[in-house]
Amino acid sequence: MIESGNPSWEAEAVYRARVRGCVLGGAVGDALGYPVEFASLEGIRAAHGPEGVTGLVPTGDGAVGRISDDTQMTLFTVEGLQRAHTRARLKGIGGASTALVREAYDRWLQTQNKTAPDKATAAASSSTSATGGLVAQTWLYARRAPGNACLSGLAQHHIPDPWGELGPPGPVNPESKGCGTVMRSAPFGLMPRTSARHAFELAARCAQITHGHPTGYYAAGALAAIVSHLVAGDSLEGAVLRVLRLLARHPGHEETTVALHRALDLAAAGAPSAGKVESLGAGWIAEEALAIGVYCALAGRDVSDALLLAVNHSGDSDSTGSLCGNLLGARYGDHRLPQEWLERVEGRAQIAALADDFAAECLRG
Repeated sequence: MIESGNPSWEAEAVYRARVRGCVLGGAVGDALGYPVEFASLEGIRAAHGPEGVTGLVPTGDGAVGRISDDTQMTLFTVEGLQRAHTRARLKGIGGASTALVREAYDRWLQTQNKTAPDKATAAASSSTSATGGLVAQTWLYARRAPGNACLSGLAQHHIPDPWGELGPPGPVNPESKGCGTVMRSAPFGLMPRTSARHAFELAARCAQITHGHPTGYYAAGALAAIVSHLVAGDSLEGAVLRVLRLLARHPGHEETTVALHRALDLAAAGAPSAGKVESLGAGWIAEEALAIGVYCALAGRDVSDALLLAVNHSGDSDSTGSLCGNLLGARYGDHRLPQEWLERVEGRAQIAALADDFAAECLRG
């Protein structure tokens, strides 16, 4: 972790690479999995060969490299956190992160309910950089199978208490633990002067904006805390073990804890396979998606192999691919991502610029 003061140039460079890697890695995994999100493993293999997907494949309309709601919401998470950090730095106002992330998700919702930014939105953002206002970017105005709980949850206009208790079900969709919580939560772990515990708690509270089930928001917190440890230089296995100890402090952690233990045990149990991935679930619910992302990131021979493992299964392939990419990108930086895939990802330049802007803001004292 980069401490306050004067971090070395080398440490800053590593940090920036890990932020880019986490955000771009998630987009690559998302783009790999999005075309086969609702397909069975048998269907994937029938369409793409016995090994399944081996690279980016087109969606139904022939487009290649499209990102889904997973990356869209992740980008708006970044934007909300960046604005909160800027507000705290310039005005000394802390505790605003949950409200500003909530506002960012409202802007994402606008991109789901319209076909393009209106003139007022475009004009309001005309004086900013390309990443200064995501809501003004036309390419983000696309419905890519957004989660029902995310849509219905945002309609309830809930802002979680930034110091609220974790453990009881939240007031919004209290029975829902869909993976819409975890797939957007990696950025909470990317703030270099924030502890893993704080990243966990902030991600969990912001997950309660749309999902109230403790497993749903604990899985989001666990991903953020794992990413925080990876950015600080820990191994993936070490980061998961640390987060398991953190989870144990919270009532109702058991489903998330069991899922992560299963991922660790399976990764140590020999050669990876699609069958092992599917033994962890389909990824539609939060703890299963997190477990699959962790397992594939640990079990893959390299980054490309891990990402392909994460999308070739019967289930929520874009979310599990995205989570695996978040983890590997945070661990190794953007230079280890498969460049031939990265170059074709929708919005790649804008995503990279947003990640760089976020890292630069976080490094400002």
